Amino acid sequence: MTVAEIVTIGTELLLGEIQDTNSRFIARSLRDIGVDLYRLTTVGDNIKRITTTLQEALMRADIVITTGGLGPTVDDPTRQAVADTFNVPLEYKEELWDQISERYKFFDRVPTENNKRQAFLPKNAIAIRNEVGTAPAFAVELGIKTLISLPGVPREMEHLMNNFVVSYLKKRYNLQDEIILPWVIHTISLGESSIDEIIGEMETLNNPTVGLLAHPGQTDVRVTAKAHSTEEAQKMMEPVLLEIRQKLRNAIFGENEDTIQSVISRLLREHALKLSVIETGTEGIIFQALSEHLGPENLSGELLDVNIGHETIKTLMYEYREKKQADLVLGIVLTPHNDQQELYIALLDDQNTEEYQRIYWGPPGDAKRWALNVGLDLIRNKFI
Repeated sequence: MTVAEIVTIGTELLLGEIQDTNSRFIARSLRDIGVDLYRLTTVGDNIKRITTTLQEALMRADIVITTGGLGPTVDDPTRQAVADTFNVPLEYKEELWDQISERYKFFDRVPTENNKRQAFLPKNAIAIRNEVGTAPAFAVELGIKTLISLPGVPREMEHLMNNFVVSYLKKRYNLQDEIILPWVIHTISLGESSIDEIIGEMETLNNPTVGLLAHPGQTDVRVTAKAHSTEEAQKMMEPVLLEIRQKLRNAIFGENEDTIQSVISRLLREHALKLSVIETGTEGIIFQALSEHLGPENLSGELLDVNIGHETIKTLMYEYREKKQADLVLGIVLTPHNDQQELYIALLDDQNTEEYQRIYWGPPGDAKRWALNVGLDLIRNKFI
């Protein structure tokens, strides 16, 4: 079993100035060649902290992949940190400087003197030519351990993963086209602890493995199989997936790429129904989510700026049904109250109104997403 870790480098990541998308791409690339990923670490632009992080990662994993910190400026510390990790000096590579100069010429630019920093690599490192950028990447081998440093620019990182790293790792570790295939079952209305009570014994399986991931108002069940082919992995998964589907039944709203809004949108289109949404306190999250999948023939909505009473929103719902010629009208009022969020939710069809009041005790920032899931689940129940 080959184990990897990812280390993303950059203070801007820790400050929340940019979002890390590189790790997801690398994780999927490793998964597709059967490499197990056990840990992801983010560390700022500090040589000592990076060195310590890399040393610890190499003690646990066979492969460590870093992203970021390969630029030409003083605060790009990855090269020096990797050299310190292996206790070797940095060495100037004339051929790398030629490549860098060539890339700048291609972009009709002239490299500055500090760009020469990018031509220095840890001693004995394997240079990886970057054909889509100016920052050379590199790999360092020590016994069965490998450290690969890639640029933080997503386009450059993805190119190098696809055109060098994957084939290099397959050859170095004799990876026999083994893959790790995930399958996700999405549930709603049941919390993580309730799901665990129902399928807890399955969470002890080794291959496939079963795990839970909780979101506001939604719990995902992830099944992962490791095999030599997609077909073999799917065959291993099938009895496990079947058992989960049988045990969770109506709590399941979709699988893999499905979202609750895509599922509800599909149901509305299939039944030629039009939905109107009236919401307050949600910043229009429900209408916005559905409008990515539905046009005006199936969806209309209004966001009210101030919270209103329950009777008022019910009156508006009846008016909207006539005004918008809607088959269904969903009303949502989300109101902060002390350390909790109070939700009033109602669904009007051509016969009656269902209405509920719920309390959300979780993080305030998650309340709107929770309200979306609760509201759309109420619509989903019309079709079960």
